[in-house]
Amino acid sequence: MTSDAPLRRIATLFRPHRALIAGIAALVVVQSAAGTVAPFFLRAILDTALPRRDAVLAVLLAGGMIATSIGAGALGVVTGRLAAATGQRVMHDLRVAVFAHLQDMSVGFFTRTRTGELLSRVINDIGGVESVLSTTVTSAVQNVTSAVAIAVAMVILDWRLAAAALVVVPAFLAVAMRIGRQQRAITRRRQGGIATLTALAEQALSVTGILLAKTTGAQHQLRQRFAARSWEVAELDIALANSGRWRLASRRMALTVVPAIVYGLAGIEVARGATLASLGTVVAFTSVVNRLVGPVSGMQGTGQQLAASRALFSRIFSTLDLETEVTERPGAQPLHAPRGELRFEDVSFRYGTDGPWTLTGIGLVCRPGTVTAIVGETGSGKTTLAYLAARLADPQRGSITVDGTDLRDATLASVPEVVGVVTQDTYLLHTTIAENLLLARPDATAAELESACRAARIHEVIAALPDGYDTVVGERGHRFSGGERQRIAIARMLLRDPRILILDEATSALDTRTERLVQEALDYLTEGRTTIVIAHRLATVERADQIAVLDRGRIAEIGTHAELLARAGHYAALHDPAS
Repeated sequence: MTSDAPLRRIATLFRPHRALIAGIAALVVVQSAAGTVAPFFLRAILDTALPRRDAVLAVLLAGGMIATSIGAGALGVVTGRLAAATGQRVMHDLRVAVFAHLQDMSVGFFTRTRTGELLSRVINDIGGVESVLSTTVTSAVQNVTSAVAIAVAMVILDWRLAAAALVVVPAFLAVAMRIGRQQRAITRRRQGGIATLTALAEQALSVTGILLAKTTGAQHQLRQRFAARSWEVAELDIALANSGRWRLASRRMALTVVPAIVYGLAGIEVARGATLASLGTVVAFTSVVNRLVGPVSGMQGTGQQLAASRALFSRIFSTLDLETEVTERPGAQPLHAPRGELRFEDVSFRYGTDGPWTLTGIGLVCRPGTVTAIVGETGSGKTTLAYLAARLADPQRGSITVDGTDLRDATLASVPEVVGVVTQDTYLLHTTIAENLLLARPDATAAELESACRAARIHEVIAALPDGYDTVVGERGHRFSGGERQRIAIARMLLRDPRILILDEATSALDTRTERLVQEALDYLTEGRTTIVIAHRLATVERADQIAVLDRGRIAEIGTHAELLARAGHYAALHDPAS
């Protein structure tokens, strides 16, 4: 179970805005002081102005009550606006920090983690602490300051009544602590349920999820799973709501009980023959005591909100504390590859610290401007090799260099400028064709977009659309066929113009005509570049300058198509399984 986030770490989120927070605190102090002046005006009206029948003094004192109340209210509006603005800035910083950190995680992390879980961290968890970031800190300062000011006012009015009335405060705090513990546990469980619910919805409502449900008749089963998780969250929400009802009930009771205690104590004084406080003092004191209920109740609410949100903060901080597997070394320099030689030197890699080795002792040189094909059975490590070449992961042993520079010594941002990847599962954002292309080069002109699309054999298809390059591609680009998406991706890579290119199953699962169009685009794309081609179908790699055959994570053979066939080894067996 995730432990609660330390309050000190939560406080550090506000550090960049400490000057603004100090100003808010100053305004809160003035507001609290102004809020305690009215009872003294009331006492003066009852004990002085009315007995003397002094109308002018009564009007002046009443005007003072009105002025201080208006002033305190106006300051409350100002501090509220400033607090909300500060909170939203902190939320923005936190949201961006979590999103950026997740972007820095390796591809392997995302294969192990549900997308819905990540969405829940970025949106639900941070959204859940909004009230704490926007209002709770200011409310805490305001409530504490008000409570102190009111307590001082009570002592000034009558210290004996104050000592008796303040006995009820610890009872309020005890209730708050108990409710806070309950809400903290419920909130932790609720956020876990929300994450699961988000993951189920994300999977089931994606294009692939809808296709799976409709083609397998699993709609009812998926609805049942979603309904079960939804009801679990609903039950936790009910428990969360019920846990705070005693706080509301205790506040309502206090508004009657505390004044009754004051009047009772005053009556006891009279019965014992003690000197009775003036009527104005008793009435003013009762007014002050009622004012104390609000801040104390507010401190209860603040404590509960903070206690409940600490479980959310712990989930957010646990995300920020995730160790990135691919990091930028101090002093890293931008990667340049005028020649484009890619070299694997005794490279070994495995997913996780104790998993089996996916690649072992890989030694491979891809000469500038040549095509190297990587073939092998499923699970032999071909795609992992591509990930390492693009620095989507780092090898545990050995090194991968580009023109003699270790990829780990290069800045992360410069690697995709030199090493480009085109995969079988082309991903397009749910936006226009033009915006998808501009991801590769934001400064590209319309003429350059068209030129790249012509070279990728996709311009005619785009031009025939009513909106042309402003056509929205749809979720994951499903408005277009697989071959069309592939050619859009090739056009995007042409705009990027990397010196080294990796094609991972780029033409698999395409019909013959579409494959020919894609292959024409790929031929144009690979011209003059250092290219690694990963393919199952060996017909697509026969023209490669060299072919490396992977077998159980090791290079079993290297040579040309003819040389490897002549050896009658692994490649020959893959080429003609019947032989």
